[in-house]
Amino acid sequence: MNKSFALAALLLLASCSGPDYASFVDPMIGSGGHGHVFVGASVPFGMVQLGPTQPTRGWDWCSGYAYRDSVVLGFSHTHLSGTGIGDLGDICFLPFNPSKRKYTPEGHLFGCLDHALETAEPGYYALSMPDLGVDVRLTAGTYTGYHEYTFKSDTSAVLVDLKLGIGWDRVTDYKIDVIDDYSIKGYRYSTGWAKNQKVYFYAIFSLPFTGGDDGIFFFDTSTQKKLYAAVSLSPTSEQKAIDNLAYDTRKGNNFEKNAVFARGEWNKALGKIKVKSMDDAQRQIFYTSLYHSMIAPSRFSDATGPERYTVFSLWDAYRAAFPLYTLIEPERCRSFAESFMDIYKDGGELPVWHLWGNETYCMPGNSGVIIMGDLVLKGLYDEPEKALEAMLASSKTRARGQQDILDYGFIPYDGAEPYESVSKALEFAVSYSSVAKVAELLGKDDLASEYFEKSKLYARYFDAESGFLRAKAKDGSFRCPFDPFRAEHQRDDYTEGNAWQWTFMVPHDTKGLIELFGGERKFLCKLDSLFVAEGDMGGNHDDVTGLIGQYAHGNEPVHHVAYMYNVAGKPERCAEVVRNVMDSLYTTGPEGLCGNEDVGQMSAWYVLSALGLYQLDPCGGDFYIGSPAVRKALIKLTDPSTGKKTRFTIVARGNSPKNIYVKSARLNGKALETPFISYSQIVKGGRLVLEMGDN
Repeated sequence: MNKSFALAALLLLASCSGPDYASFVDPMIGSGGHGHVFVGASVPFGMVQLGPTQPTRGWDWCSGYAYRDSVVLGFSHTHLSGTGIGDLGDICFLPFNPSKRKYTPEGHLFGCLDHALETAEPGYYALSMPDLGVDVRLTAGTYTGYHEYTFKSDTSAVLVDLKLGIGWDRVTDYKIDVIDDYSIKGYRYSTGWAKNQKVYFYAIFSLPFTGGDDGIFFFDTSTQKKLYAAVSLSPTSEQKAIDNLAYDTRKGNNFEKNAVFARGEWNKALGKIKVKSMDDAQRQIFYTSLYHSMIAPSRFSDATGPERYTVFSLWDAYRAAFPLYTLIEPERCRSFAESFMDIYKDGGELPVWHLWGNETYCMPGNSGVIIMGDLVLKGLYDEPEKALEAMLASSKTRARGQQDILDYGFIPYDGAEPYESVSKALEFAVSYSSVAKVAELLGKDDLASEYFEKSKLYARYFDAESGFLRAKAKDGSFRCPFDPFRAEHQRDDYTEGNAWQWTFMVPHDTKGLIELFGGERKFLCKLDSLFVAEGDMGGNHDDVTGLIGQYAHGNEPVHHVAYMYNVAGKPERCAEVVRNVMDSLYTTGPEGLCGNEDVGQMSAWYVLSALGLYQLDPCGGDFYIGSPAVRKALIKLTDPSTGKKTRFTIVARGNSPKNIYVKSARLNGKALETPFISYSQIVKGGRLVLEMGDN
């Protein structure tokens, strides 16, 4: 650890009680392989993610950082975490000794990244770059990135690069205005995944410029070797960026104080769940997972306005991340709901995949409808009538496959949406179930009945002979030939997967799916087969990773599947699968994730599963008991119905790598008769005691 920051950490520990949860986190987990996680400094759910940006060399550079790379183009203030598409990378700073400048073949100034000279912790990042004659330290507030550069030379420079972006991002316009000898402001407009992204910034340095040229600012460091910079962002204006800096720096007036503040924010966030783990490695994986689940959604409002958010990777996050937020971030969930409603008011639909003021429409279905319904049912949005209006409007648009549902009652592969027809229909079915539940809550029985019926859309695709959900033509015939293993990327009937993985994508109606198969015995036979079936998927399928048979944990459509065993009467199989996944597919080290982090979803699955709970039905569903990986957990909660602060404790007696089965369960001293508990039971507070055994 950097010695200066170690002192700051000690000061923090001296000023607060409880563990230093941030010390349990390794931000490098998932920075290798296909994890695509953000590496750098941020605060929970902040606007700024300040960290190194590397050249975009392919898919594994979607966050701007791949562990195996050794080149740094600078330190950008926005990054995605775990996505499968690259974007952002806005407002990039690179300090250097002018006599040591060097360029990539593409003409970019760059420095070298040596992991032995790198430190990454929650809220803090440091890198020594001897080749550029500078040591870099970074920390962050909600809107502001704080830089400390220690130069070795008498004349030093900082490149402010507004042209550079990550992945698909391309600059369309930019401006740098010099305000005085210490400060600059400007903006960067770009297009990419977000078609019309606008970022405004303000930066102030601790030393005056001695000159400047084409975004490079020079400084006299002959007597003062340290140069500090504070860079604030805004989605609305340069003046708001200036105001946002004033908001953030009220927390501290120097780098060390801001580093302490950032670490304190992470400790507060991570401390919402206190676990007694099996060992140090498991503790590191747990708290790193919790950390990764809180990098985004990102703040998308200025300090003086209502709290709003963006970077909504909803197709991923509706499955586990948002259910986790409803437990430990209820007030933020209210802001998420208001953000959803603002997006609806602006565009006529709830978000699908919202990125910095842009709807990307990435991934199938209406995931925002599912989450909005869950927030309403849990009492985390107080205007259910307005929510239902938005959910209905989103469910009636003639786009992305819904036009065929309105015309034919399903999405045929020879209709308006020839690709991924099965996946699109299955995702819409889940969202229709959400509409039905909110309508039922409001006493709109006819509407509820209509949408419950629509939510059974998945049954139209069931082929009893093969036991798979298969694509159909307008005339009702199944597509032939059929190979359940094939997953032709973007040119098949399934999104990022095959028939094996998508046949079980019915989290809202597991009982209905069981009935389609002809009962529990036949369903269990098929479900067991998922974890042992092997076959050629064909082509390059980077998204289909973390394979156990045809179960692909590296992608989200199967994340609920293990918990279906509980509904089918085999909770012991659920325990075996979730323990296997946690033990084999979540590890320490840069390649500790088996697939894209996907903006918190992959990690949120681990957090909930390690606690022993998972919300199978993503809209208002119960939390099913799986197999807790930790020995004990204490969750700090708020009951939305009363506003009362509560605590829920989970005790797994006798838990061990061998004792993976729940032999009995008692909730608040009474025997639990079901393999699940409700959200309201959890947030009221209490104690769940699970007796664990090896059979």
